[in-house]
Amino acid sequence: MQTKNRCAGSTATAVILALFLVLFTLITVYLFVSKTWWFPESITPIGHEIDAQTRRTLWLTGVVFVLSQLGLAWVVWRYRNRGGRARYSHGNNTLEILWTLATAVAFIGLGVLAQFTWAKIHLAEPATDTVVIEVLGEQFAWNFRYPGPDGKFGRTRTDLINSGAGNPFGIDRSDPAAADDIVVPILNVPVNRPIELRLRAKDVIHSFFVRELRLKQDAVPGLEIPLRFVAERTGDFELVCTELCGMGHQRMRAPFSVKTAAEYEQWLRDELALLQSNP
Repeated sequence: MQTKNRCAGSTATAVILALFLVLFTLITVYLFVSKTWWFPESITPIGHEIDAQTRRTLWLTGVVFVLSQLGLAWVVWRYRNRGGRARYSHGNNTLEILWTLATAVAFIGLGVLAQFTWAKIHLAEPATDTVVIEVLGEQFAWNFRYPGPDGKFGRTRTDLINSGAGNPFGIDRSDPAAADDIVVPILNVPVNRPIELRLRAKDVIHSFFVRELRLKQDAVPGLEIPLRFVAERTGDFELVCTELCGMGHQRMRAPFSVKTAAEYEQWLRDELALLQSNP
């Protein structure tokens, strides 16, 4: 009688656990297929390639996930306690080699497919009409430097760095090339133009991230790291720091706006006029 009670309890537990695994798998698949929580629409061509790579990865890992969870549910039910003696199995070397090779091929294949997109972001030469903007991260703010009408960045000096006085880059205004350099706490770029951001950090590691660009890049003290993209849709977005950089990390945000060519040029003229009126 005691053995039968134990078997009945094991069967009930196996049924509950197997049903849970099946329901958990179905709900998870539904949430991904229906895109209940999903990325916002990409605004860059490179973002579409990153999204395609993400979908490939999710389909591959999703198939493995479904098969493994349903297989686990079947094992829980098939090998529940029936009152018999447990048997030891050493495993199957052939199967272990096969699934190890399959995993290696899958991950290496995904890496090979992704390298071309990665190279476009980090290794491609900038176009001749590229808009170059310097980006400086510091606890806990972003600042952006535009070269002005002369298209040149002026000289900087470390002894002139003073964020409280509005000179986070340490611009030497006595340099003629620096007289028209524009420094603002917001990032504006023109639509359908190649953009090159030159990322730097003043104090600790920060991380530049805009969801709609699908780009995330650390800004490291002592390094100038280029980040290139083309925004194909106008709109207002948000730049955030995604590297834990101190107690005020959550405040390290900045507006990011993609403007039409006319709006962008007008914005530059307005900022230059403001600069010249407050030398």
